[in-house]
Amino acid sequence: MKMNRVFLKLSGEALAGPKKTGFDEETVREVARQVKLSVDAGIQVGIVIGGGNFWRGRTSDAIDRTKADQIGMLATVMNCIYVSEIFRNEGMMTQILTPFECGSMTKLFSKDRAGKYFEKGIVVFFAGGTGHPYFSTDTGIALRAIEMDADCILLAKAIDAYMTVILR
Repeated sequence: MKMNRVFLKLSGEALAGPKKTGFDEETVREVARQVKLSVDAGIQVGIVIGGGNFWRGRTSDAIDRTKADQIGMLATVMNCIYVSEIFRNEGMMTQILTPFECGSMTKLFSKDRAGKYFEKGIVVFFAGGTGHPYFSTDTGIALRAIEMDADCILLAKAIDAYMTVILR
């Protein structure tokens, strides 16, 4: 089965590399180099990134859960902006889509817009999760992958396992 459109889920912690917080630029560059091989082969790539390298809202009882999840959504936007810039530096075209307005930093998600970007060979980052509290970025990638007719979801998380989900 040939994969035409692949979605990649990166955990924020995975981007932190050995530092465990923020970004490890060499780790992100290595991810970019690997993704570029797929893009250069004509595969359309969509990416969802978690925010755990910056924010773990569930660790504090002092913050309302909805507000904590909203902060987490913003952490994913920060991650997508950073990783998108590294991807551009490695020679790829990128665009960031969010389910809510973020000024000029991102574009508002629509299936049609994302599809046009994929057709142009642009790596599409889906930031901000679903845009709703109580849903993780793992839910967000499943939702976007189904909406965008992805062939599979690949997960890159800071755990000692991996999983591939074939959608068709």
